[in-house]
Amino acid sequence: MSDRFRRLETRIGGLVLVEPRVIADDRGFFFETFRADEYAELGIDVPFVQDNHSRSVRGTVRALHFQLEPGQAKLVRAARGSIWDVAVYLRRGSPTYGRYEAFELSDENARQIFVPVGFAHGFCVTSETADVAYKVSSYYDGATERGVAFDDPAIGIPWPVEEPLVSDRDRSNRTLEEIAPELPW
Repeated sequence: MSDRFRRLETRIGGLVLVEPRVIADDRGFFFETFRADEYAELGIDVPFVQDNHSRSVRGTVRALHFQLEPGQAKLVRAARGSIWDVAVYLRRGSPTYGRYEAFELSDENARQIFVPVGFAHGFCVTSETADVAYKVSSYYDGATERGVAFDDPAIGIPWPVEEPLVSDRDRSNRTLEEIAPELPW
């Protein structure tokens, strides 16, 4: 068992919430953000091929994105600031289909969430500014990218912002019911 990382409980199978051991002193802190051998022991045994980084201001909602075949698993963390990170289960026929789970990720708690293929993913910035860094298991492909409406009433995500800043593209995402026939899972 690793002394560097701890797996925390989640409600939806497949999601893995990781808490690294942070070594801090009066100079600052250090922690490992990824270690393939120990992450495999936690259930994250994915060959990541691309790293992404976004910066957003308070109230920004970036959601709810996923890719069709081959899908795209993500390992997400807030490198600066804090976000309310959301994953929605998209595998039809499952009792958790259409359900979401949300986690606070911040530079203070250093937690990361692994979002496997078969989930839509998004987040809301809850600090003045947030830098979000994430690894993905397949290259970005605009032809296979899809999104679910961030405000889909059937999912019922209570985003922690009254007037979200949302891109035009994300505002045009369809509901889960409308996009369900395209889902490969």
